[in-house]
Amino acid sequence: MRSQGHPARLWKPLKDGAAGCRLCSHFCAIKPGERGICAVRENRPQDGEAQLVTLVYGLPAAVNVDPVEKKPLYHFLPGTRTFSLGTMGCNLSCSFCQNASLSQPPRLGMAVKGHAMEPQALVEAALQSGSASISYTYSEPTVFFELVEDTARLARGRGLRNILVTNGFMSADCLEALGPADTGPVQAANVDLKAFTEAFYKEQCGARLAPVLENLKHMRRLGWWIEVTTLVIPGLNDSPGELAELAGFIARELGAHTPWHISRFHPDYKLLDRPVTPAETLLAAREAGRKAGLRHVYIGNALGEGYGDTICPACGMTVLRREGFGAKNGLPGGRCPACGVEIPGVWS
Repeated sequence: MRSQGHPARLWKPLKDGAAGCRLCSHFCAIKPGERGICAVRENRPQDGEAQLVTLVYGLPAAVNVDPVEKKPLYHFLPGTRTFSLGTMGCNLSCSFCQNASLSQPPRLGMAVKGHAMEPQALVEAALQSGSASISYTYSEPTVFFELVEDTARLARGRGLRNILVTNGFMSADCLEALGPADTGPVQAANVDLKAFTEAFYKEQCGARLAPVLENLKHMRRLGWWIEVTTLVIPGLNDSPGELAELAGFIARELGAHTPWHISRFHPDYKLLDRPVTPAETLLAAREAGRKAGLRHVYIGNALGEGYGDTICPACGMTVLRREGFGAKNGLPGGRCPACGVEIPGVWS
């Protein structure tokens, strides 16, 4: 089904019939009849005045039920299922995108497609699936903000939690519209901090690093539970100095309790000339995180003893064991059963 367009939010009229999009940190000025960088927001003027519409409202292109650990979130309702959805479109153009068939077609001039499901239907499907939460994921939830906001508000009213799996390149206006975790619709986010240089973001993603860093701090102020993921790509963002700086930012600005997921790179999309990340690089990154003061550093997309286990930072006991995308046990009360220290997270 092709979208006919739904009124967009977070924009303002500009001169000459242009629409100033305020949704993400590109801040596109969209001329009449054209689309923004994400290619799923279009200016369709009426009576000579700008009218911005979203082409993906009620049009998810991917819907699944996943373990919440797959997002990855390790300290947010471990062992539960999350109803996951995403539309076409993205505001970044990462050369290594693992979901390019979903995120990139609109930017390449292809049709915006999906399955007709309004927010109410999505919430009902999530409840019927036995999920504890809804995750807005697969592509980039920022570009389907209106669907996220409406679905998440309904979901919260029905007892479901809401999770963003995001590149973090939204605007401050977008975050403020979603609001604090205790009163707004979103309670948690996994944010891709793809590298720690502006050059990487410009050359590999068509974006900028600085807004992502500011948005991470903003999410923390909103009280969202945050976990950070970095895909470590040989020769591009894997230098010991860069990884140490990145880990230091997480520890200093987001808190030492913030989980950092180090993910192994496999060649994908346009970035096919790089090798798989060596195990020693992943282990070195984990050590850099620990030296920076991070208490919970995980290695993902790779098999290894203890890569996904949660360790008590006080006594060293393994408090949560994981295999694949599943938690082997729970953590009642969120405390280490050996020494009683609190393990930060949302456990029930």
